[in-house]
Amino acid sequence: MAEKNYYDILGVKKDATDAEIKKKYRKLVRQYHPDVSDDPDADNKIAEINNAYETIRDKDKRAEYDAMLNNPFAGQGGAGGFGGQSASGGQGGFRWEDIKDQFGEGQAYGDGGFRFDDIFSAFGGGGARGQSQQGGFRSQNSQGQDQHAEITVDLSSVYSGDDYSIKLNVPVRQPNGSVDYENKTLKIKIPKGITDGKQIRLAGQGAAGVGGGKNGDLFLKVKIRHADNIRIEGADVYQTVNVAPWEAALGEKINVSTPAGTLGVTIPKNSKSGSNLRLRGKGIPAKQAGDLYLTLNIVNPDISSESATKAYEQLKEAFAETNISR
Repeated sequence: MAEKNYYDILGVKKDATDAEIKKKYRKLVRQYHPDVSDDPDADNKIAEINNAYETIRDKDKRAEYDAMLNNPFAGQGGAGGFGGQSASGGQGGFRWEDIKDQFGEGQAYGDGGFRFDDIFSAFGGGGARGQSQQGGFRSQNSQGQDQHAEITVDLSSVYSGDDYSIKLNVPVRQPNGSVDYENKTLKIKIPKGITDGKQIRLAGQGAAGVGGGKNGDLFLKVKIRHADNIRIEGADVYQTVNVAPWEAALGEKINVSTPAGTLGVTIPKNSKSGSNLRLRGKGIPAKQAGDLYLTLNIVNPDISSESATKAYEQLKEAFAETNISR
């Protein structure tokens, strides 16, 4: 049986468009990714798929590969002999930006609020920092590729600092160049005061190095999880607080449960719905602490009794001369 070429591996025709190739590639990766596939040979298949895609997604590499296929004397048209690649590595490796562009945000490949969308990057050419632009190594001791992922943490953890654990099934390159998987549990310290979008660096937790080289680093982008009535702008926190009409009108003191704890707040007399109360230094406790803004939302109580109806009628009489702009 003839050896399959890269087009056969991806299941596309030789004249397939870039969009058709990308679509098929995405489908195959989702099908054979070891986290979701029951295929016992999923590791090798995903490496083979990535190896093929790494070549024909690139215009110049594809042209060179097509020329090899059309040359009956080349003898290198199969899936394992192009450009010095093996089934476990492409030329130059995948970048997080490539994977994010191809797959979007996707689903988390782990638990503990952790997203590892770029887990596919280790299937490519290893992405080692010591590679040349042609895909060869400049040295035998090449440091592994840095990887980037996302972790979701609670707003309360940002205020106090907290410990998180994440479980990963990560690809690890073996001495013979093949890819194997290893279950890892990493304990992560969430720094007090870290803001949304900042990164936590875990040294040596990225892709495995080659030939005894050091592992790359893992960078976790922090995404802060919070209640629907809260929004965050930098280190400032905005929280919508419901108040009764008389509390806003008379200027009463209320207790509010906030990310900074339960706070006693005096509402200014004649406050309007949508007004902001600024509490200095009660936002995210970053190096320069943010402020907490309480946005007042006046809520009218339900009229469910005769006494409540009479109270509103008396209120209507009391403010009969009030002119309200409509």
